[in-house]
Amino acid sequence: MLSHGAPHLERREFITLLGGAAAAWPLAARAQQANRIVRVGVLAPSFTPFNATSYQQDFVSELRQLGFSEGQNLSVDLRWASQDARGPFPVAAELIRSKVDLIVVDGPEIVLQAAIAASRTIPIVMLATNYDPIERGYVNSLARPGGNITGVFLRQPELAAKQVELLTQAFPDKTRLAILWDTGSADQFSAAQRTARSLGLELRTLRLENPPYDFDAAFQTLVKDGPQVLLVLSSPLFTPHQPRIAELAIQHRLATMFIFKSYVVAGGLMSYGADNTAMRRLAAGYVAKILQGTKPADLPIQLPTKFEMAVNLKTARAIGVTIPTAILLRADEVIE
Repeated sequence: MLSHGAPHLERREFITLLGGAAAAWPLAARAQQANRIVRVGVLAPSFTPFNATSYQQDFVSELRQLGFSEGQNLSVDLRWASQDARGPFPVAAELIRSKVDLIVVDGPEIVLQAAIAASRTIPIVMLATNYDPIERGYVNSLARPGGNITGVFLRQPELAAKQVELLTQAFPDKTRLAILWDTGSADQFSAAQRTARSLGLELRTLRLENPPYDFDAAFQTLVKDGPQVLLVLSSPLFTPHQPRIAELAIQHRLATMFIFKSYVVAGGLMSYGADNTAMRRLAAGYVAKILQGTKPADLPIQLPTKFEMAVNLKTARAIGVTIPTAILLRADEVIE
């Protein structure tokens, strides 16, 4: 187990750890033994009331539909790495020490690294959102992941490109685009930048460094260059600050696109991204299959197939923009 001061391992060390793991995990079929409560650990990077509620409504309720009910034969231990100053590695180690049967890792690469560092053998269901698990060597391929890791992989660079396109469709007369990003969203930034240039947009970009980020100062810097629209890329270090980021976008009258609907619920103008409810239900399906005895190596990784767009008309009125009817008709949710 890791001590609180344990250093992060290099990626090549993780790949070595994965090599011999395929045959070593315990037989999860014991989860079906009578009167036994199976323990599932969930490690996510950051907490907001919105995503905490969503986990209960999406992930846990889907497991109930699949035969696993909390208090009867299931216990779910949900941990938020951002709420622990020690970071995700000790949190993952504590989950393993609590003898969970399986761990779900949701979000950036570091939470997967933490789970691997804590145990070489425990089955891992990932919701990979800020990295490519194939390119980084954690799994072999979508069809044959190998080892003890499987789950859902969201290709966010493709989403970032689509978000730029949607902004130009919503505001064809606005040609000055600002992009707010950080190291964790670098791949998304590259894709968004390429698309913006291909569409002839003028770019103003700001990379945030040295967390915790000062979003008030960031917006003051951004608006000096006179942008007309803003794309806020997906970063786990942005997520806890959704209400403030949305508030600042309104304050500076910027038509802003986000990836998660939760930003729009918090007051953001528009969002386009994978349906998180569907992704968590997919993850729950993996959990159920593994607890019933299927090996992670035998479960192909899935790409999300359901995407959603949300628009906040109250925010549109506040910043003085009109959302075209075509965009409103395309939206899955319109907040009045």
